[in-house]
Amino acid sequence: MRTQVGIVGAGPAGLFLSLILQRAGVECVVLEARSRDYVESRVRAGVLEEGTVALMDELGAGERLHREGMPDPRLDIRFHGGVIHIDLPVLTPGKIVTVYGQQEVVKDLIAARLARGGTILFEAEAAHIDGLDGTRPTIHFKHEGRDETLECDIVAGCDGFHGICRSAIPEHLLTVYDRIFPFGWLGILAEARPFPEMSYSNHERGFALASRRSPKLSRLYVQCAADEDIAGWSDRRIWDELHMRLYDKDGGELFEGPILQRGVTPVRAYIAAPMRHGRMFLAGDAVHIVPPTGAKGLNLAAADVRVLSRALIEFFRVGSTERLDRYSDTCLKRVWKGVRYSNYMTSLLHRFDTHTPFERRVQQAELEYVAGSLAARTTIGENYVGLPFEED
Repeated sequence: MRTQVGIVGAGPAGLFLSLILQRAGVECVVLEARSRDYVESRVRAGVLEEGTVALMDELGAGERLHREGMPDPRLDIRFHGGVIHIDLPVLTPGKIVTVYGQQEVVKDLIAARLARGGTILFEAEAAHIDGLDGTRPTIHFKHEGRDETLECDIVAGCDGFHGICRSAIPEHLLTVYDRIFPFGWLGILAEARPFPEMSYSNHERGFALASRRSPKLSRLYVQCAADEDIAGWSDRRIWDELHMRLYDKDGGELFEGPILQRGVTPVRAYIAAPMRHGRMFLAGDAVHIVPPTGAKGLNLAAADVRVLSRALIEFFRVGSTERLDRYSDTCLKRVWKGVRYSNYMTSLLHRFDTHTPFERRVQQAELEYVAGSLAARTTIGENYVGLPFEED
């Protein structure tokens, strides 16, 4: 097989890129190691910045999002001193976020890609890539029991943290920045009426978060050990811990219901630089992971693709590599700001076993400062809704 851009991975980054290129008349093929059912059902993030929603609309894939997504104009932070209300439209000139599950975004993008005649090969597992230093790199993959190759002008590595694309870059050419936090999130999806707003909580027993995926589905988290054995958490223990950490003393706010899914997510920050090697360009989780506290993962992937697509369209139309050459530097400016914000929120809201009484008191003082400072709440709000895009 031959194409202009070979895209490895049918997550948000790869699918957004495929639709933008397809609209511009640039040929591309998407290779996805998993089945369509798998990628459309895996539950991930669900908070979309306005820029990500605008990209969905621009690509003609936002109809269901506007019908079923939940506009979210407020963010709450709970702590022993009360509740901090971050009113987004007031603090960030009319901006809000939209709650819409990543799996729903993926469903919409896949449907749009296929409806327009685009190619996605599911259960097509990429094995290795060669020729990245030349002009026609080749992706070797297995599909329907056969060894296949995809020859292309450009490889877009959108295959996530555990994919093959980043590992195709010689280690000595990458600088890795990594922080693994000493805890994880035990998350559940429950058939229960959710909190009216996204509610973060700092409690002496650890962090908690009340989010939602629909008017009838709650997405809830509690801080746990990084290697937590989920078998030790009965339904009752989970609900009791959530009531306690969300300061729901009388049980009147948090509604309980059947737990449909549960799992433990590690918390880490990871950035590899540069985001390219030869004719391969990395985007999304393939090259950066941010702590989930900031709700930036999917949004940073969409921002990467916004920059990369413009550079590729210019390259194929006029042969210029100017935008491609500055792709990594442009994206990393936004990535590091996303990491800064996510790291701040993670440090502000979680209990660290290594904290001294002094550090714990400083954390509480920071929460009290945010509660009383319009400037501090504005800083959180403008980062939450999404910073302006970098010039590319």
